[in-house]
Amino acid sequence: MRKTITAIVPVRKGSQRVKNKNFKPFADSNLLEIKINTLKQIKTIDKIIVSTDSIIAIETAKRLGVECHERDDYFASSECSNSEFFKNLGECCEGDFLMYTPVTAPLIKPQTYYDFINRFSNVIDNHDSMLTSSYVKDHMWLDGKPVNYDPQNAPNTQDLPDIMKLTYGISIISKENMIKYKNVVGKKPTFYLLEGEETIDVNFTSSTNDLVPDTPLDFKFAEFLYTNR
Repeated sequence: MRKTITAIVPVRKGSQRVKNKNFKPFADSNLLEIKINTLKQIKTIDKIIVSTDSIIAIETAKRLGVECHERDDYFASSECSNSEFFKNLGECCEGDFLMYTPVTAPLIKPQTYYDFINRFSNVIDNHDSMLTSSYVKDHMWLDGKPVNYDPQNAPNTQDLPDIMKLTYGISIISKENMIKYKNVVGKKPTFYLLEGEETIDVNFTSSTNDLVPDTPLDFKFAEFLYTNR
């Protein structure tokens, strides 16, 4: 019997930096509508659930014909830890595997979702979760010390070691393990490398190579890339 896949789209009604970011006009639509319409194209997804505390998101989900998980206020608040959030999400959403895919990654193409799911189905015997990632090629420091290079013999950035960064554009894990580990990362994860514009997350987007918190300029930059791709 084939295992079912439920795509979960998390949406909070508030946004700490860009006001109403998830529902703000974006390329003649908005981030939530774009994500739902992208996921509806993926025939290997059995169910789409919008997890939210927003009336607008609930109405959007109903209008577009997908299900909705109405979050309790606590699980949509900044007081709720990631561990608490994911455990609750796993308990509330049905499906053998839960695919977590935020609206803030609007540039991930339908074909990438197909390939991601297919890749996971081929490694499922050896890995319990899979997450999108990208490589960081920067001179990095932590606590006043270099992390990935010797400043006295500094290499060009392209010659730095490949440090993997999780983008969280798409994550998949079984319902059981999301509850058990309180995360989208299991004990034996594998990674799906994204490149180029698909790595962009509106929460951490910039017109430079720097990762900076989302701002109205970053939102506009992502919209420009989406419109002109």
